[in-house]
Order: sequence, then C-alpha cells, then structure tokens
Amino acid sequence: MLFLFLKFIEVETNELLKKVRHIEIKTRGLSRNIFAGQYHSAFKGRGMAFSEVREYQFGDDTRDIDWNVTARYSKPYIKVFEEERELTVMLLIDVSGSKDFGTHSAMKKDLIAEIAATLAFSAIQNNDKIGVVFFSDKIEKFIPPQKGKKHILYIIRELIDFEPKDIKTNISQVLQYLTNAIKKRCTAFIISDFIDPHPYQHALTIANRKHDMVAIQVYDERETEIPNVGLMKIKDAESNKEEWIDTSSFRVRMAYKEWWDKRQDTMYNAFKRSRVDSVSVRTDEDYVKALINLFNKRS
Repeated sequence: MLFLFLKFIEVETNELLKKVRHIEIKTRGLSRNIFAGQYHSAFKGRGMAFSEVREYQFGDDTRDIDWNVTARYSKPYIKVFEEERELTVMLLIDVSGSKDFGTHSAMKKDLIAEIAATLAFSAIQNNDKIGVVFFSDKIEKFIPPQKGKKHILYIIRELIDFEPKDIKTNISQVLQYLTNAIKKRCTAFIISDFIDPHPYQHALTIANRKHDMVAIQVYDERETEIPNVGLMKIKDAESNKEEWIDTSSFRVRMAYKEWWDKRQDTMYNAFKRSRVDSVSVRTDEDYVKALINLFNKRS
C-alpha cells in the first residue's frame, strides 16, 4: 500500500515537473525574443540614485546644490542623479474559485500562470527582483522578491500547483497588503478576472500612489453572455450556490448580459480613476499581442 502511494506521488511530481518545464520553455523564449526591449522601456526604474557631483552650470536646479562640497571648494557644486534601473516587480495573483473556468483550450488559471511566468522571466532578464502574492479573499501566500532562475522555477511551480484555502475574492485586501508590506516603490501587476463583490477603487488608488500598478484582466468568452441552450444548471464558483436557469428566455439572457457589461464598466472606471494602466485578455486570444500593446502604451 505504501509502495503504491509513493508511486502515485512520484507520478504526480513528474507531471508537475513536465508542466513547469513546458511553461519555462515557452515563456522564457517569449520574454527573451519578444519582450526584452519593450519591457525595459515600459517599466523603467522610477527611483533616482546619487551618481556624482559636478560644478554648477547656468540653468541647473539650485535644489540639487551640494552645500558641503560647495563650502569646501568655495564655488557651487550640484549633485548628479541617475535613474535606478533595477526594479522590484510584484505579481498579485488571483487564486479564487472563479479562476477554474474556461470553455476553450485553456482555463483562466492556465492563462494567468503563463502571463505571470512571462512577466517573471522578463523581469529576471532585466536584472529585476520578482516576488508574488497569491490572494483569494485573504493573503494565501507571499513569496518575497528575489533574483535568479531557481527563484523563477519555484514561482512557476507555485503558479501551477498552488491550492488556496479559500475560494472567494477580495482585491482591496491584497492591495492594502502590498501597500503595507513592500516599502520600496515597485511595479506591481495584479492578474485577476476582477470578479469581486467588494469595491476596490479606493485601495487601488492608494496602492498606485506608492507603487506603479498595472491591471491584467483574464476572462472567458462564455462569461460575457449566456447561450440559448434551454434549461441549464449554473454554479457560483466562489459561493458554491447552484440554480437552474432557462436560457431560452431572452429576458434572462439580456439580464445576464447587462450584468456583465455593468461589471466591466465598473472595473474600467476604477482603473481610469485610479490612473492604472490595464489590459483585458480572453482565454481564446493571444496574450502576447495584448502584452505588447500594453508595453507600447507605456513606452
């Protein structure tokens, strides 16, 4: 019995390693061949580091005068700063119950994992640190930002295999956690379907004042409207509530469509008012094109 159990664990481990390897090969190639330059220009370091001092020249900002050096040489010198190129990149990954849905070749959680892995490899190739926060309606796991391939492979493994304790969503909570936990300014990607009953605009605004926030919505085509297939049993993935609906009813289909459109409008308004760059990616669409458009918009 113990032998069979160990054999099962070995098979599960081998399957996980195959998945990790597959995502590593695909996303590392994308980040190296497609996103290398665009990532760098779209997410430049926002901090300024002291570089040197030089003599004051007409037109220089007097606020940059180094008074200690000026006093020593009896003529004005200014501090020269240069942009810090090294970033800390944080991935805020939605692991709530609604991620386990998809009607095409990939579920939302698969697409989230690929997008996150691509961004992680892009960050590492730019010599940036990368960290992750998995969230549902609470903080499920925090991986502190580090560099290196070993760290990346650990992140990919968690993206594929992580099992949350809760299935609900609270985006405000993870944004508040980011604001409090990461002291130095970072670039943070929040990757979610943004199906959340709680308002999050205020928390997003505060987070974006301290950090450089980017929102990536992942959704499925079937979430946008209900097909006409007669009686259908539906289940809320984040409450486990089930009910039968009559999809042959035009009124039922329109009510759902109006709900979806209103929810999308609320989400986009939250991004706009918080001044957060965003992109939406459908599970049957090419996320590479979507990320390139996002990078170009920020360059």
